[in-house]
Amino acid sequence: MLCWGLWRNRNGVFIEGKAQTPVEVVEGVVRLLNQLQLHSKGWNSSAFEVCKAQQVPMCGKWWWFGIVGKAISDLQLWRINETAFNFRVLNKDFVGLSTQGLGNKVSANAAEPGMAESFRIVRNGDNPLRVRIQASNDLYLQAETEDYVMANYSGSPDEWGDQDPSVFEMHIVKTLQGEYQLTNGYGPDVAPEIMRNHWSTYITEDDFRFMFQNGLNAVRIPVGWWIIYDPVPPKPYVGGSLQALDNAFEWAFSRITERYADHPSLIAIELMNEPLAPGVTLDSLRKYYKAGYDAVRVYTSTAYVILSNRLGEANHTELLPFATGLNYSVIDVHYYNRYSDYFRSLNGQQNVDYVYKQRPKQLQEVTRPGGPLSFVGEWTADLYTNSASMQDYQRFAKAQLNVYGKATFGWAYWSYKCEQKYWSFRWMIENGYMKL
Repeated sequence: MLCWGLWRNRNGVFIEGKAQTPVEVVEGVVRLLNQLQLHSKGWNSSAFEVCKAQQVPMCGKWWWFGIVGKAISDLQLWRINETAFNFRVLNKDFVGLSTQGLGNKVSANAAEPGMAESFRIVRNGDNPLRVRIQASNDLYLQAETEDYVMANYSGSPDEWGDQDPSVFEMHIVKTLQGEYQLTNGYGPDVAPEIMRNHWSTYITEDDFRFMFQNGLNAVRIPVGWWIIYDPVPPKPYVGGSLQALDNAFEWAFSRITERYADHPSLIAIELMNEPLAPGVTLDSLRKYYKAGYDAVRVYTSTAYVILSNRLGEANHTELLPFATGLNYSVIDVHYYNRYSDYFRSLNGQQNVDYVYKQRPKQLQEVTRPGGPLSFVGEWTADLYTNSASMQDYQRFAKAQLNVYGKATFGWAYWSYKCEQKYWSFRWMIENGYMKL
């Protein structure tokens, strides 16, 4: 899934694709795609408490599921069809029914899933956040002791009381949106059609015509690692993304090559977007960037290599000594007047003042003679305040264009096209809020 953004550098504007799902696509499956916590409503809820520092995807989101506190903890859910799933633990074994005894004890020993590793999620019609999990023996999971779960509940499917050990309650923790989440959420039968429709309608040749008419001269499209396996990528991804990328190149060249025939078509490769500190350490990031830089240089000596600064508790100049030793390198910084309580209190003019007073100093600190080029890789003209006028947005956009235009590699607007209008470059241009 691609939601497009814009890059403007000293030669023009670049398009950036990110794995984000348009809102209208996920509305029909949002309950399956939310990050969840799952708690038992019965025997011993402490056996079902979730680990708050671990994450595993459920239908492409993250599902916390501590069904066996000492044996099985976090589970990945792999969709089989509309209601059936496989559960996979962190060591990559699949959860299923034991073949020993009565065959109703749940364990994680299978390297590959079969019928014994298939489970069905049954929702309460009155409260869809309450579920039961039905095993392949047609019985439901329930907690027997603190150490294991059995698939031996045969009570009434119409009873959903708090004391029922076969009833689980899901709590939505966080919503994630992306190609993994969508393809796993819809499953192998439906996802291919959904993805093909998105690829063929969301970004089209008309968008490239719009870009060209508005002075844009290049496209930047990050791709998922699974694209190299197209048309048969690993599950849950579906084939077709390589053709979408081929289309983008064809459309871009047909509109841009005539004017910029002497320019190299590949301008830059960014190795990672927004690594987060302290989880990503500076040492590990430098090692990754060096390996990525060397890999790029095997194929091109002139394409720029962009290094994204860490977000979180990190010094925004920490990569400069490292990047200075790399030819054709760029430091990527992201400037948003958001994600902080400080900006919540600012009105439109105060946001403009902040851009003119603070951002030039911040940009100058990462723009040093003999060092890497500087790149404001993401920004938006959206404001935190709900009382901003059209003029506020126009002045805010103009201020950022003026300041970020001094970055030696350029800037990127997030995004080219999306549901939130002030985040959409195309909407801002078409409605007179911004002009290059």
